[in-house]
Amino acid sequence: MPMFKEDGILGIEVRLDGCILDVDREVKDGIFSGIVAGNCNYVGGEKLDLKKMIEELNLVEVPSVFICPISLEPMQDPVTLCTGQTYEQSNILKWFSLGHYTCPTTMQELWDDTLTSNKTLLHLIHVWFSQKYVQMRKRSEDAYGRASELLGSLKSVKGQSRIMALKELRGVVARYCLGRKAVVEEGGVALVSSFLGPFTSYGVGCEVVSILVNLDLDCESKRELMQPAKMSSIVDLLNEGSVETKVNCVKLIETLMEESDFRAQIVSSHSLLAALMRLVRDKRHRFPGLRLLKLVCTSEKARVLTVSIGAIPQLVELIPALNPESVELALFVLDTLSSVPEGRQALKDCSGTIPNVVKLLMRVSENCTEYALSILWCVCKVSPEECSPVAVEAGLAAKLLLVIQSGCSPALKQRASELLKLCSLNYSDTIFISKCKLTRTMR
Repeated sequence: MPMFKEDGILGIEVRLDGCILDVDREVKDGIFSGIVAGNCNYVGGEKLDLKKMIEELNLVEVPSVFICPISLEPMQDPVTLCTGQTYEQSNILKWFSLGHYTCPTTMQELWDDTLTSNKTLLHLIHVWFSQKYVQMRKRSEDAYGRASELLGSLKSVKGQSRIMALKELRGVVARYCLGRKAVVEEGGVALVSSFLGPFTSYGVGCEVVSILVNLDLDCESKRELMQPAKMSSIVDLLNEGSVETKVNCVKLIETLMEESDFRAQIVSSHSLLAALMRLVRDKRHRFPGLRLLKLVCTSEKARVLTVSIGAIPQLVELIPALNPESVELALFVLDTLSSVPEGRQALKDCSGTIPNVVKLLMRVSENCTEYALSILWCVCKVSPEECSPVAVEAGLAAKLLLVIQSGCSPALKQRASELLKLCSLNYSDTIFISKCKLTRTMR
């Protein structure tokens, strides 16, 4: 078992990367620039915990000597091996527990398994993170005051000055929790929301939505935003805004739909659905659009409208290019749309429905298989004589046998059996058995 020993009182030297590091020299050279000696355990009477500071700061750039070579994370309990390499204690112990008695970095065999607690390095890490943490706290506290000032100015400024004030406020609430707290505590949500309406300019609307999506909105604030004039303004921005603004509008509408008293007719508009489909066609940002479309289609009126704007052939065409997460959303939407007669007819009339959906059976997830079976069942029921042979030629029969023989839920197996029976009606037993060859499924 490795043995531990302390490195004594704080000195000016610490072993790093197999050599002696002169702390005084490195401070002068800039590696530890800004680190000063002193008590770094308390700030304003609050004891600073290294783990908490590392988590809250979540810094991208940290001095490499603070990083454990094993986990590539900042060290909280550094220990040094006889090779001069330093590691996080828990990580090197795990390395040893796996039967390795070498230095992970150099792969040298250890002639001494003693682990020396590196107090000097720990002190440097603690001081460095403490200073960053104090700076962050100071900026955050300043952000509260600046947010309050901006809210005050927004009550009187107009035109371009209003846009500039909103833009700065957006930056404050996006970066600092105390900035967001100031907006909520000082009535800023109602003030900012009041700028949305029939005469809202594009510049003001974009900034307002960007601010609101960063805030925790209470029920009253959400109800205020559900007013027809404000929702109309949000939908206009969803149609005409930049991609960033469109995504923010989607997030804001999703937040509003979480309310129990949200009225489905609010989102049952041709303009909103058309905007969502345009976002879905953008391959870089289609996931947010699909996510909101899934929520919107819970309304029957919205389902009929979605079918009427040609969403079904568009979604069917997109399926082969979607990632697994987006495929599941798209299939859910198509399955939901199949619950209305117009949706079933549109799925049946779309030439890509059967071949594209059949390919997804047993390919992505059990949920996808469930939605795909439901869609194929609806399509084949609309016109068994026309659709069933097309489905069988696309390899459906073999796929259905796989579902029946798999570990899927009993409900899925039952639906697969019913669909298999429906497809077999147009064939003799011999011909249908040949259609069920599993080799077809692998194509």
